[in-house]
Amino acid sequence: MREFIVEADGGSRGNPGPAGYGAVVSDAVTGETLAEAAEYLGVATNNVAEYRGLLAGLRAAHALDPTARVHVRMDSKLVVEQMSGRWKIKHPDMKPLAAEANRVFPPGQVTYEWIPRARNTHADRLANEAMDAGARGEQWSATGDDVEAEAMREATGTAAARVAAATGEAEAGAVRDAAAAAGGRAIGAVPVGDEGPPARPDPGAGETREAPSGADRPAAGERRPSGAAGQQPPGPTTSRPSGSGSGSGSAEQSQAPGWSAAPDLGAPATFVLLRHGETPLTPQKRFSGSGGTDPSLSDAGREQARRVAEALARRGTVQAVVASPLARTQETARIVAARLGLDVTVEEGIRETDFGAWEGLTFGEVRERHPDDLNAWLADPEAHPTGGGESFAETAVRIAATRDKLVAAHAGRTVLLVTHVTPVKTLIRLALGAPPESLFRMELSAASLSAVAYYADGNASVRLFNDTSHLRP
Repeated sequence: MREFIVEADGGSRGNPGPAGYGAVVSDAVTGETLAEAAEYLGVATNNVAEYRGLLAGLRAAHALDPTARVHVRMDSKLVVEQMSGRWKIKHPDMKPLAAEANRVFPPGQVTYEWIPRARNTHADRLANEAMDAGARGEQWSATGDDVEAEAMREATGTAAARVAAATGEAEAGAVRDAAAAAGGRAIGAVPVGDEGPPARPDPGAGETREAPSGADRPAAGERRPSGAAGQQPPGPTTSRPSGSGSGSGSAEQSQAPGWSAAPDLGAPATFVLLRHGETPLTPQKRFSGSGGTDPSLSDAGREQARRVAEALARRGTVQAVVASPLARTQETARIVAARLGLDVTVEEGIRETDFGAWEGLTFGEVRERHPDDLNAWLADPEAHPTGGGESFAETAVRIAATRDKLVAAHAGRTVLLVTHVTPVKTLIRLALGAPPESLFRMELSAASLSAVAYYADGNASVRLFNDTSHLRP
């Protein structure tokens, strides 16, 4: 059964005031944009516009495949909670719209998820385009931005173009957060190894209830990017199929749970990269590789794995689970796979680096006991940890060979790789064509998610999530 992602939004410049909605339908596996819809509504409230956007998105998805499963993502908590049955619908303008939305697909075929507004920018842009068109007395239609960006991408054909499309706002937010955390520096102290400390330390749902007051947008007229108060509605909903999803919508589209930018060479092999949950060594920031005590998850780590499992189940796009042979990854993978109804395949090639005599030590302890070896290791990817551990160069060779094997075995599929810090960083580094020293400039939290999509022409796109929002209650 196919699965679609519907992202919808609506807005009112006045609440009530000139209003419009936008909706986009994408393929849940590939992330490809399949259809867009937008309409100027005349005078309406924010919530009515949002419901109209939802209805348009569901209808567009139904026109594509009435048997498909649909996952709706909206930044309106009111609509999501009401359509999920957790909040009552009392407003007379919204009751018929909700009832109509419920009739588009059979019961149980549609699920709902609230997302932050920053992750709903594609539908938000379409809603504003519709309101702007209405202010001009026109009907919404596609701009030339998509065509221009598509031509640019076809002309370049580079991995960099795909990376820019895939990372989008998530990467920019990560850079901002890192800069803020480092007091204005773009790169702060980051861990290395599975539980390792900084390699380059910085010097110096439940019962049905009524929606609470103000549960949705607190301020009227929140969206005012351009245009003014509008005219009468110029026409009906307009839906248009989209090509590869590049262009002005690409960054927004990359937020869909398809994990990657829309492919132009067939569906990519997409690796969703999950670092295992915490072990007792994680809070202590100790080196924990392939040659140490092989710790199991802590209670906190098991809870993290359960939350990851729920988040991935909501996305519904993972088709296989592959895990490192170490205890912490196996335990994480089993928890997630059980929730997804999948088996776990063990892959030796994605185990963590062997840190030799440094296993179980903190960074400070290594610096005190083996300063020359540590300095050499930080300066040269060919250098080995004390006691004959594995160099980062050797790790990269192993990871690259494993990547090629898994890409060939899982072409066109989305695979969850449950692994460790160094393998995740190495896969991202290789996909970006970044130098070995970039490993020391990436931070990777326990149980965080990233993704890399591998295309038939040998290029790749990267989603730099390092996302742990799914771990919060």
